[in-house]
Amino acid sequence: MKYINHIEVNMKLDDDIHNYYEKLTLDHIVELGLDANKDAEYLADLCCISLNLLPPRYIRYEVDMAFYLPQSERYEMQMKVREAVTRAREFLDSNE
Repeated sequence: MKYINHIEVNMKLDDDIHNYYEKLTLDHIVELGLDANKDAEYLADLCCISLNLLPPRYIRYEVDMAFYLPQSERYEMQMKVREAVTRAREFLDSNE
């Protein structure tokens, strides 16, 4: 058991909380087929660079995003991911 500012924390943050943009970014990479034709190093760099270009959006349960996120906001998030991945690819490909 850990105490942070006198609040008991029984969860493991790395298991219980994650950035929703991680899922969207990975989904887009798969959609582009990059997982099939790029190596693990490239994909890791692509994810890191892309995610650093995006604002964090922390969630506990993915189902919450599925049911409670307005369609307009979901679309906006997907557009941000597309732009971030494009920029990250341009950066990586120009430095090969």
